[in-house]
Amino acid sequence: MRNFASHAEKIFFPEALGQAYHLRVKVNLCQDMQRSPEDYVRAMYRAMVQARLLENKLSSLYKAGKIVGGVYLGKGQEAVSSALGAALIPGQDIFAPLIRDQAGRTAFGEPFIDCARAYLGSVLGPMRGRDGNIHRGRPQEGMLAMISHLGSAVAVVAGCLLAKRLQGKLPGAVGATCVGDGATSTGAFHEGLNMAAVEKLPLVVIVANNQFAYSTPNNRQFACEDLVDRAKGYGVTGDSVDGTDFLACAEVIGGAVERARSGGGPQLVVAKLLRLTGHGEHDDGSYVPDTIKAGAYGRDCIEVAERQLLDAGIFSLEEISTIREIAVVEVQAAVAQAQQEPVPDPFQEDWRAFNTDFSQPYH
Repeated sequence: MRNFASHAEKIFFPEALGQAYHLRVKVNLCQDMQRSPEDYVRAMYRAMVQARLLENKLSSLYKAGKIVGGVYLGKGQEAVSSALGAALIPGQDIFAPLIRDQAGRTAFGEPFIDCARAYLGSVLGPMRGRDGNIHRGRPQEGMLAMISHLGSAVAVVAGCLLAKRLQGKLPGAVGATCVGDGATSTGAFHEGLNMAAVEKLPLVVIVANNQFAYSTPNNRQFACEDLVDRAKGYGVTGDSVDGTDFLACAEVIGGAVERARSGGGPQLVVAKLLRLTGHGEHDDGSYVPDTIKAGAYGRDCIEVAERQLLDAGIFSLEEISTIREIAVVEVQAAVAQAQQEPVPDPFQEDWRAFNTDFSQPYH
């Protein structure tokens, strides 16, 4: 296991990144990413801001009674999620997001309108208005629909990678998913990661350890000192990262994806952070002690990102303001469009859970 704060095997950023960070943060990016390290972190930041503004709007709509079902926010997890989504290649890689991965979805290329339509029940959405929140995807482009059963995505992505191998389509591809600390205690997590290790599949599993599985703290979930210690038992590469540190997430998660892509086998990255909301918008998170909220992981990763990007000279204040202004307009446009679209008509809908024609006699 490695902590990349002291890992020496790094590729230097260009001098243009600034003296403050170009020696400390070096992302392991190969040519397959088709973008420079600077473009990678720019894409990460844009996705973080876009996701935060989109989810702020969803929260307002939920509180106004305009959304039926749950709303789950990724506030505090955007650096981890965007680092993963921005490192993947749509149409080539497989990405299985979880409930707090709007930033990763955005970085991977999901348009705002998909999210707005799903939450607002538009019949034109990816779920045709049948699901009110985050069980959506674009499988043909490599983004699997989110699975509510925690940990299951690990096994599903591992299976997809094995299928690619059998089809002769695996070289150069990566499969990745992001799960929470609670998911690491499930059978599907164990079975999927173990199979990936045995088969040496290019699987990247990001564990967003936000200190609580809903309301259950870490010390009631697992007895090991750090979840990354489990990597040794599976025989996979394990890394830890501060999930609130934007540039560290770029380095560690970007590096994990490229090691998997270049034949390094499964990668397990544990990102320590704190969700800055309750489990969902129905939950006030009152079970999180104030001491934890005031601790190192209680800081806002977007604020950290802005300080780092400004110090490194990657963005100016004007550019950051422009990114936010554009995102606000795009979010408002997507929501306005979805609100004007029709919802499903039960008398016209021909979908059913089981492909059974009850007009035929039973045999």
